[in-house]
Formats: sequence, C-alpha cells, structure tokens
Amino acid sequence: MKIVKYLFVVMSFLSLASGCKKEAYDDDSFSKSINTPSKLKMLFDITHDNTGIVTITPNGESVATFDIYFGDGTIASATVLSGKNVKHTYVEGIFHVRIVGHSVTGQTAEATQDLTVSFRVPENLTMTATADPNNKYKISVSATALYATSFKVYFGDVPNEVPLPFLQGDVISHIYAAPGTYTITVVALSGGAATVSTFKVIVIKAAQIDIPVTFDDSTYDYSLTDFDGAVTIDATDPTNTLNKVKKTTKPVGAATTAGTTMGNSGLGFYSVVPLTTTNSKMTVRVYSPAAGIHIRLKIEDHNNATHSVETEAVSTVANIWETLTFDFNNQAPGTAALNSSFTFDKATIFFDFGNAGSGKFFYWDDVKFIGTIIPPTIIGLPLDFQLAPTAYVWTDFAGGSVSVVNNPSATGINTSSAVGKMVKYAGQTYGGSFISLPNPIGF
Repeated sequence: MKIVKYLFVVMSFLSLASGCKKEAYDDDSFSKSINTPSKLKMLFDITHDNTGIVTITPNGESVATFDIYFGDGTIASATVLSGKNVKHTYVEGIFHVRIVGHSVTGQTAEATQDLTVSFRVPENLTMTATADPNNKYKISVSATALYATSFKVYFGDVPNEVPLPFLQGDVISHIYAAPGTYTITVVALSGGAATVSTFKVIVIKAAQIDIPVTFDDSTYDYSLTDFDGAVTIDATDPTNTLNKVKKTTKPVGAATTAGTTMGNSGLGFYSVVPLTTTNSKMTVRVYSPAAGIHIRLKIEDHNNATHSVETEAVSTVANIWETLTFDFNNQAPGTAALNSSFTFDKATIFFDFGNAGSGKFFYWDDVKFIGTIIPPTIIGLPLDFQLAPTAYVWTDFAGGSVSVVNNPSATGINTSSAVGKMVKYAGQTYGGSFISLPNPIGF
C-alpha cells in the first residue's frame, strides 16, 4: 500500500509540473527607473580620546554602495553599503575625503568633503539661531569654531534630549511643538576629549496674540473673546480681498456693554503696552456703517482687572476705512484716569458703546500703540547683571539678601558696570537667595 501511495504522489507532482507555463523574466523596466546617485554627503564622527579614529557614514539618494577615498595618502579605498559606515585613523590635519556613489544599475556620482582632525580644544565658537519668517515655530541653527571637527545641538524642548550632530557649514532646523522659552545649546567637538559650548535663549511666542494686532500672520492665534452679545468672526477686507480682518456684529438684543477682548486664554498680549502720559495713544482701523458711532477701547492688566483705563473715539465716515486714535489721557466719563505705573497687556474693544444691539456690524484691523513696544526681558545664564536691576527677581530666605549694584571696583578680571551684591543678615546658617530661570540648566 505504501508503494502505491508514493507512486500516486510522484505522478501528481509530475502532472502539476508539466501543466506549469514557462515565464520569461526579461522585464528590465524597474532597473531603468533607478535614478543617478545624488545628494552625496558624509557624517564624520571623531572619537574624543586623541586617537584620531573617525567613523565615516556616507549617505545619498539612489545609492547601493559607496567607495570612500580617505584623502590622507591611503591608496586603497573602502567600499561601504548604504546605511553602513567605516572607521579610519587620521593624524591631525585637514583632509579632502572623496566619496563615489554607485546605483544598482552602475550609475555613479561623486562628491568631496573636508574633514578637520584636531586634538586642540575648539576656539571662538559662535552660533546663530534664526526664526523662519513663514513659521515662527521653526528655528534654524548653524555654528562655526576654530579646530572644531563637528557640532551637536540641543534644542531644549524635550527631557533627556538626544543631540543632533552637524558639521560646520550645515544649517539644522527644528520645529517646536508649542510656544515657550527655550535654551538652544551648541557643543563644539574636536578630536580631543575637551569640548566647548554656547547657548542662546529664544522665545517662541507665535501662539500668543501680541501688539500690533494685524490678523495677517497665520502662525499667531487671533482668537477673540466676545461677551454681552457681541459676535466676532474672521472676515475679508471689503476693499481688499488679500487683507484679513475681523468683523464684529452687535445683534438685536445685545447689551449696551457688548464687547470683544483680544486673545482667548486670558493672558492678553505677549508684550506690555507701555502707556505713559506722553505716550498715551493707540490706533485702530475701523470700517463703520455710519458716522457718529462711539467706539470704546479699554486697556488693563490681565492679572488685575482693577488696573485699567478706558477711552473713546467717534467714527467720522460710513463704509470707508479710517484710523481712529484713542488717547488714554482722556479717559471715558466715569472711569479711572491713566496710571502709568500699571501694567497694561490686555485690550477690549466696544462698538456702538452705550447703545443696545441693533444689528450693526463693523470691520476692524491693525490695533497699534503709538510708540515703541518693549518685549519682555528673558533671564538666563550667564547672569551678568547688565540688564535693568528690576529684571532680576530674587527670592531671599533665612537672612540672605541679594541686590544689583554698581561695580565697586571695575578693574582686573571684572570691569562690568553692575554686579550682584549678597548681604547675609542675622538668620540661619543656610541663609541665601535664589532666582527662577525659564529653562533647566543644561549640565
């Protein structure tokens, strides 16, 4: 029985094999679609132990293998598969490393890149951190330094951050996920063990509304807060379709006090509006349905609503843009006078103030302060005490007391104009002072 069964299996297999159609594998359209190698580049990673060992990692598009010519007199080249690397030992110097990329179809391309091998500590480290004009969340970083073989950068927005490597001449970009204050740190590396670093504190403020308010920058959050019946929506300028504006309607039944606060988080503006008795004016462009309509503007401290000042302007034309000027030296009847010692960083506008809603609507744009806006001071390391003394907010404890004073001896190693002064009054042995920084210290 077993012999019969095995014969049946063999006959079945032969039957299937004889019924199979022979295929021709002569379609080479795929190989013809392979592009010529391009965008060839190398990443150099030098050990920081004065051995001169360099790990060379080539990369490029449409490359299957790389030939690397080390540029130091070594006759033989190294062949490296895509995604792999090779180690080579160099002495100090500048070497022109050549790379040749091969595609699977035999096409080639090549590039040359300079490698600096130095065991000296990098010197004269400088970095640039530039915001993208079209995306304020995007920062581009580059760096230069004498004797540096490579750099690494920390963008300061995630815990346990893994730095990104780059070379001199490279520009490396990063997009932050949220607004805030961040410390960008760049470290310069050489072939030796010692490194140098520098940092820059940047502020990503795109999400928070700020003055001047133009409604045209897509990276800002221009959401507004309506109350007492006012309704505000995004709109297009009725005279210029390329200009973005706001349209506020005061519907029938809306309260006489219906208004719109700029910003939706309660924080107000990012910057303070520095109103004084000599710089007391703001302007708003308004497209009103009629002349003679009272429009009120209120400025206040977002942390203290009792610190406020209000004034009014009156429209003079109908269905035409005009720039209304609001002078806070002329406070609205029944409201507090301007107090320039207050912090003003939040604004509210009231259209047709004092009248119940009747369906009128208003276009508005370009809320501005007539003067210079001073952005908030960002404190970070090093603390050199060269900002205004009020910028340094110290918290004293157990008898310690810190202040900023003029340098009592501007000579020798410290010729700066201002210094910190610590006084230890009666208290505890651990008396001292501390200051809060916006970012962790990057030890």
